Amino acid sequence: MLPPPFVRQMLELLGPEEYPEFLSALKEPAPVSIRLRDDARIAAPAKGTNVPWHPRGYYLPERPVFTLDPVFHAGAYYVQEASSMFLYEALRQTVDFSKRLKVLDLCAAPGGKSTLIADMISPDSLLVANEVIRTRVGALRENLEKWCVHNVAVTSAETGDFAAIGPWFDLIVADAPCSGEGLFRKDPDAMREWSPAQVEMCSVRQRRILTAAVEALAPGGIFIYSTCTYNRQENEDNNAWMIRTFDLEALSLDMPADWGIVQSGNGFRFFPHRTRGEGFFLAVFRKKDGNPGRQNPPAVFRNVTPLAKNLIPEARKWLSETANPRLLQTPSGEIIALPATQENDYLVLDKFLKNKWFGTNIGVFKGKDFIPSHALALSSICAPTLPAVDLSREQALLFLKKETFDISPEMPRGWALARFQAFNLGWMKILPNRMNNYLPPERRIRMEIKAG
Repeated sequence: MLPPPFVRQMLELLGPEEYPEFLSALKEPAPVSIRLRDDARIAAPAKGTNVPWHPRGYYLPERPVFTLDPVFHAGAYYVQEASSMFLYEALRQTVDFSKRLKVLDLCAAPGGKSTLIADMISPDSLLVANEVIRTRVGALRENLEKWCVHNVAVTSAETGDFAAIGPWFDLIVADAPCSGEGLFRKDPDAMREWSPAQVEMCSVRQRRILTAAVEALAPGGIFIYSTCTYNRQENEDNNAWMIRTFDLEALSLDMPADWGIVQSGNGFRFFPHRTRGEGFFLAVFRKKDGNPGRQNPPAVFRNVTPLAKNLIPEARKWLSETANPRLLQTPSGEIIALPATQENDYLVLDKFLKNKWFGTNIGVFKGKDFIPSHALALSSICAPTLPAVDLSREQALLFLKKETFDISPEMPRGWALARFQAFNLGWMKILPNRMNNYLPPERRIRMEIKAG
């Protein structure tokens, strides 16, 4: 049952004529939608219909068991709520992606918006995906690894840590923690936890986040603010406060009327009875003139060192010929590949942030032997000429359960990529009488798989 104060709020927003349509929509099952990775060699779903505001977004007629789809584990697509894909259209209309950009996704976990942005930026741009809650960082890193994002830094920092850098980012996206009203039909807990007091608390917290975020935005930079809630306090009121408080201008967007998106004040609203998706709100701002941030990066990283020269040739054998990364080694021995064109940017982040994971972890050395990482198997910089085993669907699911199975005796011994429909799933090591499965235990499928 909807809380009475929420009912009064929605009656005020929609009016008594439209509110029954909204209430009826909340009783319907939530739509299921996916977004295909831009470089993924995968066809559109046969029975899917296109999400209007994203060229590779699709509604599915029903929810499949994604866990049992090997290409889902390979990162060929992301299961993302359709309304939040509107970020693509907002960015397409307001950002010049032909330029080298520094981008901050401020509240990034589990990675939906970060992976969307990663498809849009140029290879020499930098994406910083931040999640302040440390327990959610693992899922964020996993999803970015599956999405083949190389030019990335995953961080776990407070917004104030980015403000300390100064006006440095060209684009900041803040999908702010909110009261979650737009998720009521998908998440009953959000409804049970809702109260007017919580709305007020979220609104105040959002203003603290926004204050620090604007300080980190470069002059002329684009700021995207979004929530998955309906109330005016967290949406229109906060937007108006931003315009009054900071040197920002609100940007308008053009869109067809049949999309069903409602323009309200400086923002754009999604209601489930008007659009095929959940409740969502988004607004776009540009920062006016000011002093650009000038950061002189340190000469060296604080906690990593260049990979020893005698080890570089072996490490490079595992990387594609087009990749020319900077190879660094952590105190624990992990080898990190960073895009060389962003090294100065990574150095700046290293100076200001404590908890961060840069680039791609490609593996470790044990003596002179290189042990490749799971992240490398999924990465776009993994050498395409490495030995690989093409698996059937049944074999792929066994691999993803971290089980073993028979391999052709003709396969050469040593490391090989487990591959399904041209997608890398991870590493196996082929020995004389068996294969060892190197899928990380935390990535394995735990559900029972029925034969056939």
